[in-house]
Amino acid sequence: MDKPLYSHTPLFESLPLGRQVKGRVWLKMDACQPTGSFKARGMSVAAQHYAAQGATSLLASSGGNAGLAVAYAGRQLGLPTTIVVPQSTGERAKELMRQEGAEVIVHGETWVEAHGLALEIQAKTGAAYLHPFDDPIIWAGHATMIAEVVASGIRPDALVVSVGGGGLLIGMIQGLRAAGWDDVTVVAVETAGASSLAQSIHAGELVTLPSIDTIATTLGAKQVAAQALKDSLDYGVIPHVVSDKEAVDACARFLHDHRVLVEPACGASLAAVYDPIPALKDKENILVIVCGGAGITPEQLAAYQQQL
Repeated sequence: MDKPLYSHTPLFESLPLGRQVKGRVWLKMDACQPTGSFKARGMSVAAQHYAAQGATSLLASSGGNAGLAVAYAGRQLGLPTTIVVPQSTGERAKELMRQEGAEVIVHGETWVEAHGLALEIQAKTGAAYLHPFDDPIIWAGHATMIAEVVASGIRPDALVVSVGGGGLLIGMIQGLRAAGWDDVTVVAVETAGASSLAQSIHAGELVTLPSIDTIATTLGAKQVAAQALKDSLDYGVIPHVVSDKEAVDACARFLHDHRVLVEPACGASLAAVYDPIPALKDKENILVIVCGGAGITPEQLAAYQQQL
């Protein structure tokens, strides 16, 4: 395969977070990807796959970070790219996609509507459609994160990850299983207004939310991928739900502690460690996936703090 378009990202210990859990906390910093989020892994791997199959243009629907990752991959591969985003997508995210040379179309209140239009465009144009989270190629791309952790020599006993549609979670479980690390406790964190995985786990079946009500808009999938629920039930994933305020406060603390600005979607998983949840009690090496997110500015974070 061609040289990857994603970066191998830093892995280092967080002393501030470690003090909170009275153990060691390791940060896998996918906020340092070229596009600012972990999506650069799976989406670029998928883009290269479809390009190798002869794709002449790329198409995606996204609340922000997946679309930005596809736009980045399209520019790197020299392929025209169209991204359909819902109305909830921030101006910053749209601006970044356009910087990468993508055409941005705004459609619908939520990702579901944007996804529907993207499928219509695909039927008319024949563009290669990259689903933001429900594609085995994308999951395999995300799993490379765990391979990098294995290569570092760090062996976690717990992993904390944010969940939107579930693509990252699926990749983490695949990576853990490939490493023979399926004894690692996995905590999947969502915000209260987008808790489709937690509700599905409790119900034992896929639950579709009536609406999304969170400022962590990039977690806004009304229903997770079916594979995410299957893997969660098979693996014994522990769901955890935080408030928007907890997610935003965690972003502010992380910015102070590590000089890195992340979206509330990423702040959700950090919140579960800053205010340690019972599942992390007595864990000695906790791996936190700092998934990042490009759709945030310091001004936005300050506004969120005032709002909440």
